[in-house]
Amino acid sequence: MRSPKLAALELKRFGRGKLPRAALVALLLLPLLYGALYLCSFWDPYSRLDKVPVALVNADRGATVDGKRIDAGNEIAGKLKDSKTFGWNEVGADEAAKGLENGTYYLTLTMPADFSERIASSSGEDPTTGALQVRTNDANNYIVGSISKTVFSEVRAAASSNASRGFLDKIFVSFSDLHDKTTEAADGATQLKDGTVQAKKGAKDLADGLDTAKEKTGELAGGLKTLNSAAGELETGTRKIASGTQSLADKVNGAATKARPFLKDPKSLAAQAELVADSARTVRKHLDGFTEKAPGAATATKKVSDWADDVYAQTCTKGTKPLPATCPKLKELKDGAAEAAELAGDVNAVVKASDGDLDKLKGQLTDLEDKARDVAEKAPALSADLDAAVAKVNALNTGAQKVATGMDKLHTGLTSASSGSAKIDTGVGKLGDGAHSLDGGIFKLVDGSGELASGLHEGAGQIPDYDQQQREARTEVMADPVRLAAQTLNKAPNYGTGFAPYFIPLSLWVGAMVAYMLIAPVNRRALAAGASPWRIALAGWLPVASLGVLQVALLMTVLHFGLGLEMAHPAATIGFLALVTGCFAAIVQWLNAKFGAAGRILVLAVLMLQLTSAGGTYPVQTSPGFFNAIHPYLPMSYVVESLRKLISGGDLTPVWQGCAVLTGFTVGALALTALAARGKQVWTMDRLHPDLSL
Repeated sequence: MRSPKLAALELKRFGRGKLPRAALVALLLLPLLYGALYLCSFWDPYSRLDKVPVALVNADRGATVDGKRIDAGNEIAGKLKDSKTFGWNEVGADEAAKGLENGTYYLTLTMPADFSERIASSSGEDPTTGALQVRTNDANNYIVGSISKTVFSEVRAAASSNASRGFLDKIFVSFSDLHDKTTEAADGATQLKDGTVQAKKGAKDLADGLDTAKEKTGELAGGLKTLNSAAGELETGTRKIASGTQSLADKVNGAATKARPFLKDPKSLAAQAELVADSARTVRKHLDGFTEKAPGAATATKKVSDWADDVYAQTCTKGTKPLPATCPKLKELKDGAAEAAELAGDVNAVVKASDGDLDKLKGQLTDLEDKARDVAEKAPALSADLDAAVAKVNALNTGAQKVATGMDKLHTGLTSASSGSAKIDTGVGKLGDGAHSLDGGIFKLVDGSGELASGLHEGAGQIPDYDQQQREARTEVMADPVRLAAQTLNKAPNYGTGFAPYFIPLSLWVGAMVAYMLIAPVNRRALAAGASPWRIALAGWLPVASLGVLQVALLMTVLHFGLGLEMAHPAATIGFLALVTGCFAAIVQWLNAKFGAAGRILVLAVLMLQLTSAGGTYPVQTSPGFFNAIHPYLPMSYVVESLRKLISGGDLTPVWQGCAVLTGFTVGALALTALAARGKQVWTMDRLHPDLSL
């Protein structure tokens, strides 16, 4: 008899009574207990977190900052209640602690009294970290504590973001103030630059003016030096004239004393006085221009000399009435006049090379001329007014002395002026050098102030100046600078969908395990008839595999229509699960066929190894090394990974790989069952009297 007929006969046994039929129904429904009930119990637990009672203690008393009221505790409490993350119960601190201890509340969240003050301090001078106090009790439930860590991380981030906003807003306001002050400083630097440009122009004009003044003071010093030299020579000449007039006055006074009784020629004396007056007038007229007046002075003194010679000749040598007593004096007068003429010539030579101010000397010559005229006018009455004539001569002598003294003072003044002009020239030179240095310094100042103004304007341009809207936007970004742009590929809509790849193969394995408690792994009729081992193995495998397919259909129908499990590849998922249940049936069959009653214990052991190493809950990498080592060698590892791709979506390469592995396990298990069936065709004492029977 062929294997399918043997399998059909095996299944017909379950239709021979109520109890077998009930067993068959129970066998079909058994995977639902593991698959559907488990998944239903925590299909979407996060959607029911608002049913979890937790305590909220809001002891925050608020704070006032810059006239603005801050109630961070009330704000967070309101948001928590609106979020419905947990079943929030706002209670006192004592009640919360007591409830956490006795299990009334799974956790407590406390906002301390100074919570708002600490939050507001971030924008003050003494920032302090605000603290949310969370307490859990793992004796109540460990998972709630783990969930709360994730929830309160978001709460803490939101509170930190609110605290940062006030601080960052002040920073941006300070940026605007700094920008405005820098702009004012830049405008001031620009004005400074304009002022230094004007100062530089003034310094250059000053330097140029001092250069010109230096040239002129140099010329003045040279001219005064030349004039001083000429004045020295003129002083010498006037001293000689003064000496001559002094000698003349002495002689006239002496002669007048002796000759007063004998002086009989007043006309001659008047002529001499006129000659002196003319000479003085001539000298005075030509003092303003030395080069023009010196020749006249030389001529006049020459005339005086000639007149003295004539008077001497007429009086002492050719006169009809000589005056022997006056001849020596007249001779001295004649010689003095000659010497004066010589000196006048020298002065004329000096004057040609000199130039200067002789106004004072001019006045003295005018006085001399007036007095000489007076003498000439009074000469006719010389004998009667000899004393007056002598006085005039004395006055002439006095004037000559004054001229000499004036020339001495003039020479001294010119010497001082020459020395002073040299010092002035040196001082003006130093002023010029200083002015040029000032010009250079101001040039650098102009460059520096220009760079300062440019730098300040550039700096002001780089300092941000935000308006209210910009400040709010930047405060929002910087208070929460990094936002997690989470993107989940092939997202599982709920907790149950994520765990379905783990519980579905578990339920199918249990279904196969229980099926072989009701169905013999090796068909006894075929075994007794001496059928082929492969036929015996297939005859024991096909009934359970067929029931497994029905279990798959029933389980997936309930999961899809009852719980709402959505599959990315529904048909492929059903087909793959048919392969899975066939593979599991083959493995369970071999363990039971080979090891008998002990095989049932091995089936449970293999199930435990698969559940712990398949990575159905946490990634297998988080498990100890032993489970990582056996992970690739157990079929459920490939089943879990393949179902994740078939249900949630993604690359189907692991599915094809899983199909190959499961096919290999199925064929290998059937081959091993065939070997076990071949061994069972020989009866032994162990088979007749087994050590253990279940």
